[in-house]
Amino acid sequence: MTNGASEEGAADKSADEAVAELLVHAKCELGECATWCARSGRLYWVDIEGKRLSRYDARDGKHVSWDMPERLACFALCEDERTLLLGLESRLAFFDLETRAIDTIVEVEPGVPTRLNDGRCDRQGRFVFGTKYEGAPMQAIGGFYRLNHDLTLERLPLPAPAISNSIAFSPDGSTLYYCDSLTREIRACDYGADGTIANERTFVVLTDETGVPDGSTVDAEGGLWNAQWGGERVVRYGADGRETERVKIPTAQPSCVTLGGALLDTLYVTSARAEMEEAMLAREPHAGGVFAVRIGRVGLAEPLFQGRRRD
Repeated sequence: MTNGASEEGAADKSADEAVAELLVHAKCELGECATWCARSGRLYWVDIEGKRLSRYDARDGKHVSWDMPERLACFALCEDERTLLLGLESRLAFFDLETRAIDTIVEVEPGVPTRLNDGRCDRQGRFVFGTKYEGAPMQAIGGFYRLNHDLTLERLPLPAPAISNSIAFSPDGSTLYYCDSLTREIRACDYGADGTIANERTFVVLTDETGVPDGSTVDAEGGLWNAQWGGERVVRYGADGRETERVKIPTAQPSCVTLGGALLDTLYVTSARAEMEEAMLAREPHAGGVFAVRIGRVGLAEPLFQGRRRD
């Protein structure tokens, strides 16, 4: 179900004044992993708690979805157009969009009370992702990982997160952005083409009274766009960490962003209705929807995962 705010019809204002409009009334419990497929002109996202993968076609407004056997936290586009790399709650797997077959690659943190969370491909086509602690109170016992081209899983030498998020890469791939949402700080490190990591540092500390860093994407100029859960906003930071623009999201819990559309100049934003009481949902009936706005920046095509199924 859509409200007609297509890629062409999204709010067309300067980004520092922009307000995103509802694109798909998706009612996600926990929408995440907004991803634009430049090859097909389609937007993908997940509802983690709803155990669902969704796709919206910007050309005809068609919205389709696939149910998953367990919570789906993140995914990546693959070289084979009918295949996705899934980051399910307990494992990585290949998914055939036509047959719906799921082929498990590897379990992640078995026996540990965590699940997969945020993930993106690096510029070399390897999948980098993190995990989230599932207990209470929150503990930083998760990890950041990389699935390599040969389908080997490698833990990255980064501090253990409680809630991994904001995974994104600079246009040249030499900087990795990431965070533990609980710290309200986005981090950066040098990221070699060979996968080496060095010079871990603070990129941004959120100073607003509300909002924590959630999913991110990077534009062609190197700006990082970050959805800020609880803050009703997406914020762009220049490569130097300085805030340059804000986009208002008309719901409290924006969760992830991607840049897409025919010119890669539409900001798409997922959101969530989880943890909202009835009174709040009455005030925000579009919570859990997918929002869109045209901006004065251009994105980058999402890297494809270069690994292949083992014979």
